[in-house]
Amino acid sequence: MTNPKVLFLMADYGHDPTETAVPFLAFKEAGFDVSFATENGKSPECDAKMLTGWTQKLLGANKSACEAYHTMKEDPAIKSPLSWTSSSFSLDPFNLLFFPGGHEKGVRQVIDSPIIHELVASYFPQTRKPSTKSIAAICHGVLAISESNLPNGKSVLHDVTTTTLPTTFEGTAYWGTRLFLGDYYKTYGAGSQSVETSVKSQLDDPAKQFKSSLGSTPFVVQDDKYNYLSGRFPADAALLAETAIKVVRESCKVA
Repeated sequence: MTNPKVLFLMADYGHDPTETAVPFLAFKEAGFDVSFATENGKSPECDAKMLTGWTQKLLGANKSACEAYHTMKEDPAIKSPLSWTSSSFSLDPFNLLFFPGGHEKGVRQVIDSPIIHELVASYFPQTRKPSTKSIAAICHGVLAISESNLPNGKSVLHDVTTTTLPTTFEGTAYWGTRLFLGDYYKTYGAGSQSVETSVKSQLDDPAKQFKSSLGSTPFVVQDDKYNYLSGRFPADAALLAETAIKVVRESCKVA
């Protein structure tokens, strides 16, 4: 039986290293075949502020996450990613799509991409259970999915249970750092609506469908109808990967 295949869909720069590298290592250790895709096949770089200097020490990835990132950067797959704009590109071979988050403005390359929206709009319905297809997203990665619309104009998440970065945490990070980092923690600039608000606006019944937690304990939401999983921020990355591995193994009948 072939190994499950997972694809990281990423911007050229800006994703959170913990939300990217921790799941990457988990998937590799689980025996998954891991690939990466960027817009034009450029090897992606995660947010440097989360990896070096005083911003890393105060706000960024911890030591183990930084080590995981450096290990990931040596992997042949990330050195030669696929191009999602290539005429030959397809999501069909992959059992799992993974969307890492990150608040650096570079991640908008994925979130705002019409091509990504079209690809996700085609792939997401295929994750309806039972299925060998799955999608997992964390933090701002959920936005790329929520902005992908079906032919009827509704988001692919319109009838799905999900979480994302809570407004409380986004606001605390922004207001707590704005004097020395400006609008760094607001991906769409000061005054833009929160990630949570954006995602909720795409749901049929946000009060019932949106799940969140303001605690520090890892928190992951798994939808009942689709093989779709979501997390809030870096603290959820390991649990999200662990849960995704279980879902993919079960759906693909991998021991």
